[in-house]
Amino acid sequence: MLEFKKPEITDKQWVNDCLAHANSMNCEYTFGNLFIWQKSYSTEICKYKDFLICKWNDDGTVTYSLPLGEGDFTDAVDAIIDYAKSNGETPVIYGITEGYLGLMQEAFTGKFTYKYDDGNNDYIYSTEKMASLSGKKYHGKRNHITNFKKNNPDWSFEKISKDNIDECLALHSKWIENKDPDDEDYSLEFEAVKKAFEYFDELDMVGGLIRVNGEVIAYTLGEPQMNGHCFVSHFEKAPTDMIGAYPIINQEFTKNCLMQYEYVNREEDLGIEGLRKAKQSYHPEIWLEKCTAIYND
Repeated sequence: MLEFKKPEITDKQWVNDCLAHANSMNCEYTFGNLFIWQKSYSTEICKYKDFLICKWNDDGTVTYSLPLGEGDFTDAVDAIIDYAKSNGETPVIYGITEGYLGLMQEAFTGKFTYKYDDGNNDYIYSTEKMASLSGKKYHGKRNHITNFKKNNPDWSFEKISKDNIDECLALHSKWIENKDPDDEDYSLEFEAVKKAFEYFDELDMVGGLIRVNGEVIAYTLGEPQMNGHCFVSHFEKAPTDMIGAYPIINQEFTKNCLMQYEYVNREEDLGIEGLRKAKQSYHPEIWLEKCTAIYND
């Protein structure tokens, strides 16, 4: 029987050992993601033989990750099915990318229904293109950055460290105030941000910020995946009324911090139209489809 628990910082090593074998650039497959968002999604993890299995409970909807690691994949999926059924749940496995879909269909022919939601797919970009923004399709981005530099000649980029974390938190708090401070989604995101900064070094987080007149006006934060060639950006905040603030933090962070990676995963758009438009405007190299498997046997 599977035994789930809340992820703790001491779980990082064995979780990363399992994730190193995950054949996917899925944004969920980082320890930091599981650790910092645990309150929002009631995240729990389980070590089953040499696999990591995750469980999420989002407003009463329970879903599981694929078994991530080494060993008998079919046996581990069977363990998820048995566990869910023993708890009176329909087994639901979330975040299945193309490679794993083939494994699931071969091992469990006809036993799962597979559903897609475009809002769950990941936007993955070439770091080289994000750094250079060269070519016609990035003309608008370059113009925004040029205008930003012209209007703010004393701007500067800085890597995030223990010395400037409080300024980033203050910026995020101010950003929420300009939205809706009573919106639970913003509140839960801020809890995740605070957790990421609290365990900044332990989680191997990497971040950057932009200053204007000495004040932090934009920041971004994320972590590398265990596959070694992809970085996941978890948070990016800037004033929407300052033209070029988002493009410049994106470009400067990529140029100064991410060039050792081939790709940067900027996560999903969650079906939010404005977010979808913004992510599409950077022309992803890969649009990583992720489906949900619902047991029907």
